[in-house]
Amino acid sequence: MATAHSLFTSSLRQHRQLLSKPLLYLPISLQSSFTSISGRNLGNRAGVYAEKGFRGRGVSPSPAIAVDSSTAAAEAEPEVKVEKERVVLPTNESSEKLLRIRHTCAHVMAMAVQKLFPDAKVTIGPWIENGFYYDFDMVPLANRDLKRIKKEMERIIKQNLPLIREEVSRDEAEKRILAINEPYKMEILESIREEPVTIYHIVEDDSGGVAADLGTGGFYKGAESNEWWDLCAGPHVDSTGHINKKAVELESVAGAYWRGDEKNKMLQRIYGTAWETEEQLEAYLHFKEEAKRRDHRRLGQDLDLFSIQDDAGGGLVFWHPKGAIVRHIIEDSWKSMHIKGGYDLLYTPHVARADLWKISGHLDFYRENMYNQMEIEEELYQLRPMNCPFHVLVYKRKLHSYRDFPIRVAELGTVYRYELSGSLHGLFRVRGFTQDDAHIFCLEDQIKDEIRRVLDLTEEILLQFGFDKYEVNLSTRPEKAVGSNDIWEKATTALRDALDDKGWEYQTDEGGGAFYGPKIDLKIEDALGRKWQCSTVQVDFNLPQRFDITYVDSNAEKKRPIMIHRAVLGSLERFFGVLIEHYAGEFPLWLSPIQARILPVTDTQLEYCNEVAIRLKENNIRAEVCHGERLPKLIRNAEKQKIPVMAVVGPKELETRSVTVRSRFGGEAGTMKLDDFLSRIKDAIERRNSF
Repeated sequence: MATAHSLFTSSLRQHRQLLSKPLLYLPISLQSSFTSISGRNLGNRAGVYAEKGFRGRGVSPSPAIAVDSSTAAAEAEPEVKVEKERVVLPTNESSEKLLRIRHTCAHVMAMAVQKLFPDAKVTIGPWIENGFYYDFDMVPLANRDLKRIKKEMERIIKQNLPLIREEVSRDEAEKRILAINEPYKMEILESIREEPVTIYHIVEDDSGGVAADLGTGGFYKGAESNEWWDLCAGPHVDSTGHINKKAVELESVAGAYWRGDEKNKMLQRIYGTAWETEEQLEAYLHFKEEAKRRDHRRLGQDLDLFSIQDDAGGGLVFWHPKGAIVRHIIEDSWKSMHIKGGYDLLYTPHVARADLWKISGHLDFYRENMYNQMEIEEELYQLRPMNCPFHVLVYKRKLHSYRDFPIRVAELGTVYRYELSGSLHGLFRVRGFTQDDAHIFCLEDQIKDEIRRVLDLTEEILLQFGFDKYEVNLSTRPEKAVGSNDIWEKATTALRDALDDKGWEYQTDEGGGAFYGPKIDLKIEDALGRKWQCSTVQVDFNLPQRFDITYVDSNAEKKRPIMIHRAVLGSLERFFGVLIEHYAGEFPLWLSPIQARILPVTDTQLEYCNEVAIRLKENNIRAEVCHGERLPKLIRNAEKQKIPVMAVVGPKELETRSVTVRSRFGGEAGTMKLDDFLSRIKDAIERRNSF
């Protein structure tokens, strides 16, 4: 094979630093039991792995891990061994010490805020997944205020003040709250049903030491006070000195409505993160930096994949041509696999008469998530929030025999759900989205086999995208439920047996099922180790009863079928957002919007470049020609757009009817005849490999 085009090679060397940005963070797996595709239990992988000195620019074509760009053959350099430092991040579930630290940090932060801002009113301050927050009714804060608050927190931590638990009567708690004029705490007290009421104090005496006796009187908070207390059930560390001040960071300020209700007052929410060690904090900050780099909202704009237009309204997604082609590929694959798996495809309306949603129960139980009804010819209609009732109507259109079962129907159905504007978030929280919905109607003795088929199909679909680690949960009957004990037991056993047959490890959430049936939830793990809820398998005893659907059994008697709801990807919008972040925008060759970009050294080669592009398109390869700039800039632009394959054409390539090729994942592939290039890229796409 001929060597690469000299100008192409030199240009790439000039930009090697751009292509090989140090990736200081490797994937994390938060505390959970994950199952690999082989069914092997991967155990409790509590982990953020921060590796210093690691060189890489993204994820591999099989993107469960980041790849070292030094593996690219064409970028061979002297191998440099670096010592890697691994930091494993605990979680609130795996470390009670960490949970106590975070909860106490919320109290220390609130104490610091009220020292600096005496008029601030406190509300609630819980620990959360990666830290803590506290909501205050106070003047608007700016990020610069966080430095002052953090400094005051460090002073409190350094004093090593004890946290003292006290039990008081409800009347005493009310008396103390009234004395310090904390109206939100009074509202919280009213919601506490247990007695006695517990209070946690952070106290220092006038000389800077600890007050030995709390007594029973009211204590006052504020700039002149030496004591701070809060209604709290705990737990906490024994004293503020147990917090490592170098492992605490205040992250941001945001607005939040009291009780999450937009009709209530807007509060100031301060977010913070806290860890056991400084090294853990550093690893977490590396994770945040990498997550920011992968943010699908930024990448969606940079790569021109989608947008949400203010003129149209929040939460409504516009798929641009590049994003739309990825969606088209996903949909085609999804449909093909479902047809192969014995499903019939459906297309159903986006709107129906309001009476339908009364029958289904959505108007009783889901009204707050539905849009207002519209009147058409004196009848009320409703945009659909779900597809299920439509599939039931398709089933109900004719009489069924037991011999017809199982009946499987599937639809990529768009639904509309009302979300508060403040809760909207890119593709992850929208108002209109397309679910990969399917429903199975079957007999009781077919439940297990149908669930197993769903699990197999789910794995087959998710593996295409590199998702091979799952957290699986089985949720069982809650206290209030529809359906007999017998049918619940049969359905739950069928789900459990299907999971056992599959060989997947799973956790059981006793009593965590919906009121209408047991379910299986599956979360996937992305390249950063984050878990995303995607797949759900839900047995439903409710809708068949509400719609009175039946079949004729072998004794010519009418019986009620079992209905199974099932989604694999969840919604296309959300799944696309997950994919963008999983791949960091670097879609594998088979899924990339543009698979090859043809670059002429000068416009003299432009006609031949267009011929190359036509040949590629004739073979269903997504290709385009870019010109009008110097080659180094064309290459930089292709890299920024994360194009998988670049083919450069100069005078020599024009003369020999060849191209000089570089793969984003494989490096320089050298110069090859056009037919060879076409054959290799087709083979890579068909095999779903990198070039």
